[in-house]
Parts: sequence; C-alpha cells; structure tokens
Amino acid sequence: MTAPVLVTGATGNTGRHVVAGLLAEGIPVRAMTRDPERAALPAGAEIVRGRTTDPEDVAAAAEGASAVYLVWPGTDDEAEGAAEVVEALGGRVPRVVYLSAQGAEEGGVWGAVETLVRRNVPEWTFLRVSGLATNTLLWVEGVRRGVVEEPFGRARRSLVHEKDVAAMAVRALVDPDHVGRAYTVTGPESIGQAEQVRVIGEVIGRETRWVEQSPEEARDGLIERVGEEFADQILSHWSANVDVVEPVSQDVPRVLGRPALTYREWVGDHRADFAPEG
Repeated sequence: MTAPVLVTGATGNTGRHVVAGLLAEGIPVRAMTRDPERAALPAGAEIVRGRTTDPEDVAAAAEGASAVYLVWPGTDDEAEGAAEVVEALGGRVPRVVYLSAQGAEEGGVWGAVETLVRRNVPEWTFLRVSGLATNTLLWVEGVRRGVVEEPFGRARRSLVHEKDVAAMAVRALVDPDHVGRAYTVTGPESIGQAEQVRVIGEVIGRETRWVEQSPEEARDGLIERVGEEFADQILSHWSANVDVVEPVSQDVPRVLGRPALTYREWVGDHRADFAPEG
C-alpha cells in the first residue's frame, strides 16, 4: 500500500487544492486540520485532527507518511515553535515541501523555517511565493460598497493563484526531480493594486473604484484584520513595490508546462466571494 502524503493547513487557501490534486493523481492523502467536522475536503482523504504548531500532533500525523506539505502559520521572524515541529518531521518523513515566500533568503520567518527544514529533512523543496491573490479578499467589503480605500495603489504585484501554488506543491511532493530546489512562484504579470481593483469590477460587472488612502489611516484598519506585526509587514512590502516592481518568474510554466493563471482568472474563480451578502 502506498504511504500517504501529509498535508498541513489542509483546509487553507492552498492546502485544500493540494489535497484535491494529490487525490486526482491517485496519491493517498492524510489531511491535518484543527476541525475535522468542518473540513469539507474531498472524499478519499484521511482527515486527522491536529495543529501545525503542536509537535506532538505533527509527529502523530506524520507517522508512516511519505512526504509532507508544510504551511507554517507564524509570522514572527524567529519562527518560534517551528524548530520542534520540523525536528518531529525530520525523524519521520524523507521529504518536505514548504510554502515559503520571496525574500526568504534574506531571513525572516520564511528564511528561519527554510533553514530548519534544510537542517532536519533529507529531501526538501521550497515554494517561494510572491503573494497569494487570495490576500486581496481583504478588499471584499470595499468592493461591495464600490470603493476600495487603501494605500499604495501604484504598487505592482505579481500575485499568484492558489491553484498554481498547489499544483507546484503536488509536483514537488510526487516527483523527485524537484528535490533541493527553491522555486519562485508568481503570477504571469505584475499589475498595480488600483488596476487589480479595476479588474475585479470588470469581472464581477460592478463599478469599483480605488481611493488612495494614507499609510497611517490604512494601518489601523489592517491591524484589526491581520494584527499589528503582519499589518506592518504588508505596508512595508506595498511601499517597496511602488518603486521596485515585484518580479515575474517563469518557474510556474516551466514546472507545470502551461502558463501561470492570471489575476483576472483568479477573480473569475472568486466571483462569488465578492458578491453582495444576502
């Protein structure tokens, strides 16, 4: 019997697509989630209860697995608690595919976790994502009002569809050719945030405007939604992308053999998320 692949963060933006992609290839899946009763994952997945931040939960879920898709939920630069979790994986599985981020080579939480994985796991692949297009769901309320008020409308991002991230993860989990690789995972274009809002309006058929907001005003709202530390990281990144355009990588088309999905395609897949409530 083929050993299962453990998917952490199995009900998250990328995790549920990784589960579906592995099952579609006939690979057994063990999906770890904090709330199995509400997981709503595809039939055929073995669902286990657990938290990615708990080494004992991870150790139990990893027993007998052939590989792990690792999503670390922390944002602190020291990656507190990650060492124990990665050590638990290193003693049980030969391969880890880690959802990382661009800039990991410069440090921060993603760099810290990459270092731990390299140190403890024989086979690894890093998916250094530019930014998930799903992060623009933070604008849902503004889109429903027809006005998105945020700073740095000229910041150009190469946002990636979560389906492309998952497809890259599936390839790395099942194909040994990707061992020891750090891929830069982006969308096929760099487009400004104000332009993203225009695209949303076009796709959903409702006029939506971008209104430039000061970073100071935006910070308070972001803190309410994502917390102070992550809010400051977001604003810093947006500010940098005004002058330095987020690069577009060819790693997705090289690995998948097709073009990366566009932001417009992502909006089409999420049209219902932007629909008015009620």
